[in-house]
Amino acid sequence: MAPPQFAPVRACIFDMDGLLINTEDIYKQCADNVLIRHGRPPLPWSIKSQLMGVPGSSNGDVFHNWAQLPISRAQFAQEQEAEQERLFPLCEPLPGAVTLLETLTGRKVQVGDSSSYDTKSRPLVEVALASSSESHNYARKTVRPGTKAILDLIAPSRRVLADDPRMAGARGKPAPDIFLVALEGINASFPEGVQKILPRECLVLEDSVPGVEAARRAGMRVVWVPHPDLKGHFAGREGEVLAGRTKLVPIGDEEQLGEVDDGWGEEIGSLEEFDYGRYGILLPDSETQR
Repeated sequence: MAPPQFAPVRACIFDMDGLLINTEDIYKQCADNVLIRHGRPPLPWSIKSQLMGVPGSSNGDVFHNWAQLPISRAQFAQEQEAEQERLFPLCEPLPGAVTLLETLTGRKVQVGDSSSYDTKSRPLVEVALASSSESHNYARKTVRPGTKAILDLIAPSRRVLADDPRMAGARGKPAPDIFLVALEGINASFPEGVQKILPRECLVLEDSVPGVEAARRAGMRVVWVPHPDLKGHFAGREGEVLAGRTKLVPIGDEEQLGEVDDGWGEEIGSLEEFDYGRYGILLPDSETQR
């Protein structure tokens, strides 16, 4: 299949958990603490892979059908909540996250009062956040000044969380809704006369398999940055992942999906490997492209 010709990327939409910050290991630790307390084994990646990026999945049927816990779902939720309250404040940025967001936004992280958005900055592209986390968990995950500072590089109006009013009636990943809402937010911020950004001019950065599928369904290009254990679970199926064709969470509408090796998706090991030139993002002269 001949590689498609793409226009330069005008917007990057970031997932948060497991991509910008190290929450996937913390989520697993929270679940494992409860499971082991009740005589069950740690959560395997074959199950965890189906929970990542899907709202409400950590206490849903997939998890409990496997876990077979001797406690109610309500008690599990209560105990998991206590673990998350204790461990989420330990979240830290993952390798490459700070440099990439600083470069794309044209701003530098300042630990301290970094909550204001500098409208005079000259970003290389528009950036937004599209996370399945709810706002109370977002607050817990950004307790550390350095973690908050990196996420503050994305304007509050450009952050779409699962309980955002703009998501009312919308579906969670792997449906495309959250990425389309994020793009609508970017376009709504433009002054009159600025050409709106099209989905095909957007690049989604994701670590979860449902998140990659959601990006493909939205008609956007995607970079998959999987956790090493998730990558191992999908070894040999990388093409299916990048096409959105794993059928991990079937929702129909298969005409939205891509084709294996169609050029719309790329896998990298970490955000440190992000290739600006591949996406037509021109760095300032002082920077060095890969």
